[in-house]
Amino acid sequence: MTQELPEPQPASEREVRTVFSGLMLALALASLDQNIVGVALPQIVSDLGGLSHLSWVVTAFLVTSTATTPLYGKLSDMHGRKALFIVAIVIFLIGSSLCGLSRSMMQLVVFRGIQGLGAGGLITLAQTTIADLVAPRDRGRYQGLFGAVFVVSSVAGPLLGGFITDALSWRWIFYVNVPIGIAALALIVFGFRRPHHAVAHRVDYAAVTLLTSATVALLLVLSWGGVQFSWSSPVILGLAAAAAVLTALLIIVERRSAEPILSPHIFHNKIVVIGTSVMGVTFMGLFGAVVFLPLFLQLVLGYPPTQAGLLMAPMTGGMIAASVIGGRLVSATGRYKIYPVAGLAGATLSYLVVMAAASAGGGIVMVEAALIVLGIGFGLVMPNLVVAVQNAVGHHEQGAATATAAFFRSLGGTFGVALSGAIMTGQLHALSVGYGAGMAQGGRALLDRNLQEIAALPEVQRLAVIAAYRQAISTTFLVGAVITALAFILVLFLPEKPLRTAHKA
Repeated sequence: MTQELPEPQPASEREVRTVFSGLMLALALASLDQNIVGVALPQIVSDLGGLSHLSWVVTAFLVTSTATTPLYGKLSDMHGRKALFIVAIVIFLIGSSLCGLSRSMMQLVVFRGIQGLGAGGLITLAQTTIADLVAPRDRGRYQGLFGAVFVVSSVAGPLLGGFITDALSWRWIFYVNVPIGIAALALIVFGFRRPHHAVAHRVDYAAVTLLTSATVALLLVLSWGGVQFSWSSPVILGLAAAAAVLTALLIIVERRSAEPILSPHIFHNKIVVIGTSVMGVTFMGLFGAVVFLPLFLQLVLGYPPTQAGLLMAPMTGGMIAASVIGGRLVSATGRYKIYPVAGLAGATLSYLVVMAAASAGGGIVMVEAALIVLGIGFGLVMPNLVVAVQNAVGHHEQGAATATAAFFRSLGGTFGVALSGAIMTGQLHALSVGYGAGMAQGGRALLDRNLQEIAALPEVQRLAVIAAYRQAISTTFLVGAVITALAFILVLFLPEKPLRTAHKA
């Protein structure tokens, strides 16, 4: 049986500042690498070839980082945060260096998988480690800053990736991780002085294998469905069935395990169940629609990439402000439920406004106002739900609970992107028939062209393609509104437990 860790003594202000700086750097590394690569993929393919493996550059990272998240949480509960953080950063830096040295697409895919093995621990351990340093009542402002880092990294990733690729080389997208990672490692190694408490443990390798296999099968369904294979194809149906069977076996094994990876005991906690569910659904709505905002701004509204990035800034600013201010309000009042409730209500309405503006040709002022509210709405959700989940469990389950939340959040984001992408692709194919006159030359190929090729089309064809994209992208915004509304309904059922002013549960 797992031995419960003693409650830690309060950390000094100097230790909190030093370690928190390292955690911020580590979190920035992990969140940047989730989306910085996409903009460089065309150049990577031109250098390395292997177009058929292109999707795996992203998928390999998602598979390994998502699958290992709960394992890092469990092992950190057993062995301490510092040791696992060192392991995660070292693996991440090795993977990053190897990615930059890749000489073939297959090598890059394998090395991205290694990089993901480290990234799986960075986000969850950053959020868990702060729980070792400060009491739940004081965590709101720190989780708010984490949320701000995550948001800035998510939006800045494509812009930074494009700049580095143009100015240096796509390889430097990976090399730049090394000095930042070393700095984060030094701050944590020399600043984190929490005592290590040895715990008797036994890793359930059967559960780890089942969890990893089920996650891989599910992510392959989400990555391939509607893209490389139709949703009704034998490959997708077979993978979906495999994911379901493996998940059922995982539940059986975890219920019998003395030291489960995803503890069934945690899922008896209503706050944990609802909190993690809301995070997963919220990320599904966020990434499922926001990922198409740059395409909408550039293709439909006609803004160049640099201006499109600037037009995304108000949403980013709203998220940052809401994450920081909301976190401080939670610390000041000890209340957390009202913020995600208000945030999800505002985000749902904002998506509807953006959808209406996209479909009806509304002006940029209306879109920007809605994006500000959208950013504020999502900024009020994530950090405060992490605080709620951590506050609902004892100290010895902090790592497992935080990792579980991160696991479902990652799955939600991945599913949102896949679902919205499939919906948009289906819409485009259907609409190409409706715009027959404009689509006649080249058929489906017109919809697969890049932005420069679309801009160079004859006027009739260009307007037809833009009209099809306008309607398809507006549909993804509507899907985002529906999913966010579901998260709003779920969060209404979240119990509110008074935040502790000390570590002891």
